[in-house]
Amino acid sequence: MLVVAAALKGYEIETIDGSIGTVKTFLFDNLSWKIRWLVVETGSWLSERQVLLQPSVIGTADHSRRVLPVRLTKAQVEASPDIARDLPVTMQMQGDIYDYYGWDPYWGPDYYGPGGFGPDDGRMFTPGNGYPLESSVREAMAMGDGEGDPHLRDMAAIVGYHIHATDGGIGHVENFLLDDISWAIHYMIMDTSNWWMGKHVLISPYAVSEISWDDQQVRLNTTRERVKASPVWDPLKEIDRVYARSLHGHYGWPGSGW
Repeated sequence: MLVVAAALKGYEIETIDGSIGTVKTFLFDNLSWKIRWLVVETGSWLSERQVLLQPSVIGTADHSRRVLPVRLTKAQVEASPDIARDLPVTMQMQGDIYDYYGWDPYWGPDYYGPGGFGPDDGRMFTPGNGYPLESSVREAMAMGDGEGDPHLRDMAAIVGYHIHATDGGIGHVENFLLDDISWAIHYMIMDTSNWWMGKHVLISPYAVSEISWDDQQVRLNTTRERVKASPVWDPLKEIDRVYARSLHGHYGWPGSGW
């Protein structure tokens, strides 16, 4: 199911034996466009700590209750490596978490193929029961210099970035649509502002040629007119396969949207 990312903020994280906090934001990999971490605010339960959870432990979202169940216990989360607030998430920090839980950084069907370990394989994750990290990944994490992971980005921070087609500006990033099973980002939601009477347009990561963090801009590999001629998106309607095929066919993007 495709959901608006911002709508998941504040969802309760429910472990096997109780709640541990709420979703603050998502950290995604700007190469694969997959959510790599959920940032969870634990509140007074853990003295206002923040913890990172890999989407592989999330079960089926309960949108009516605004709950994301995870296959962990409160004790496991409490004993997990501490993540400093307001500091970049480094490769070393991530390596410590992978090692603690036994998680593989290459989780999910995109890495393992059909039938591979994904969010709904029903497995209970406990420290040490995951796959060992490949030596090359371990080495990269061990060599971390304390700077933030250059490919790890806070999704909320990109909201408001200006979007430029090949021939000029066309709007700004308003939100994201992501799959709450694979945890892949399928589309950016673009507000066209005054350029096209404030209409909203869906842009696939396939159209993104560059994200400039310094300039706070997203640059596309398509023209303004191509965007204006794209299939109209109605935010009040659920995206179906017919619309997705039409949208991807218009731009020549691979796949059908999911």
